[in-house]
Amino acid sequence: MADAKMYRVRFTAYTCAVLCCLFLTGCCSDQVPLIMWSSGGVPLGSVAPPAVGHVVSSSQLVSYLNDALSGAPHNVLLFLQEKLSLDDFTMYGGVFGNKQDSAYQNLESALQSSPPPSSLVLPMVSWPGVSAVPGLLQEQLGTSPLYLEPATLAQLRLNASAPALLIIRLPYSPGADMMSPKEVLSGNDEVIGQVLDIVKEQGVPYTAIYTALKPSRVIGEEISPELRSVGRSLLQKCLGETRPDPTNLRPLCHPSLTGSSCNRSLSRLVLNYENVLGFGSFRLIFAMSRRFYRVSAREWFALDQVELEYDGQKATFNGSRNINAPAEFSYHCESVTSFRYALLVPRTASDNANQWRLSFNHFQIQGFGVMGQDFSYASDCAGFFTPGIWMGLLTSLLMVLILTYGLHMITQLRTMDRFDDPKGPAISVPQNE
Repeated sequence: MADAKMYRVRFTAYTCAVLCCLFLTGCCSDQVPLIMWSSGGVPLGSVAPPAVGHVVSSSQLVSYLNDALSGAPHNVLLFLQEKLSLDDFTMYGGVFGNKQDSAYQNLESALQSSPPPSSLVLPMVSWPGVSAVPGLLQEQLGTSPLYLEPATLAQLRLNASAPALLIIRLPYSPGADMMSPKEVLSGNDEVIGQVLDIVKEQGVPYTAIYTALKPSRVIGEEISPELRSVGRSLLQKCLGETRPDPTNLRPLCHPSLTGSSCNRSLSRLVLNYENVLGFGSFRLIFAMSRRFYRVSAREWFALDQVELEYDGQKATFNGSRNINAPAEFSYHCESVTSFRYALLVPRTASDNANQWRLSFNHFQIQGFGVMGQDFSYASDCAGFFTPGIWMGLLTSLLMVLILTYGLHMITQLRTMDRFDDPKGPAISVPQNE
């Protein structure tokens, strides 16, 4: 068994947080999370939560809501934010560990007081499905929605025997005062806390839902300078402590390396993740090899395969020939995916590889020649001649050709070698009568 220091993979904090979803179909910006909980520990139906990385479609969301509201209180509080994405929780939340620096203190406290099965967390719901939530709730409850402010809710008396759909709109944009996203989310969390306190004072059981109309794009202004740095870091150093996994489980950046091995020609890095989002465990296996090439007169290492094992299933992806570097170097690439200019290719259709999409952002790995606590010099996947450089070179070449042609035309100009003498006799042209 090799020591943990022999294997290093560099991910950004964003990769650590989103890796739990395993990047299935769809872009992350096309999904909105939905969180649902009930008071008094009332179970929210019997439908099992979705599998890791599964994007809940509109029809599936209808099934979840129907099943959840079948036995839950029909006084529904819908906290409808303008925009929301999973990044808001991983960047600004605990999540949901009720940390002191979290922007979701009241929300996390409510979820902790309503453990499963009285709470339901859907990290990835199709955007069109979420935008139709108010209409779905109105149809299921058989009552018209009532848009309220917290101050107005204090004057309203709820009835436990009569269904009610109360919608509280929450902003997301910074606004004219240029508040940071975290400050805006903290203000929304205070509104959630005020509404829940008012309902609790009335002693009426309720079902609460927190979601948004559109996905948001979070700017990483809250990331610490350490995470902004492009410097190299060890796998054991959990970047997810600043942006933790959106559960009360341990961060994803502390995997076990059980099963890893290494010798002079082969290296096998095994990342074992436990209890990811409460759905189970999975592990990623990076198989690397080291060979001597006579043409370059040096040894190179290559990432041959990436294996994913989850829930008794196995998916194998072959690494393309571009994932390689000199043996004494590390390999770095801004994006390594199994789709869109894929560097990882599904091996066979029989092992479910086509059903998964793997994506690693700011990927860096080194399996051989590790010295000390840092990566070796990185061999980047991006070529020296980027599209911008090629455009500049071609434009410059075109301008040089035009200039050369103009100079050539100027050098071909010739003056007349003989001119008329103004002092000599005038030229006469005889005319026939």
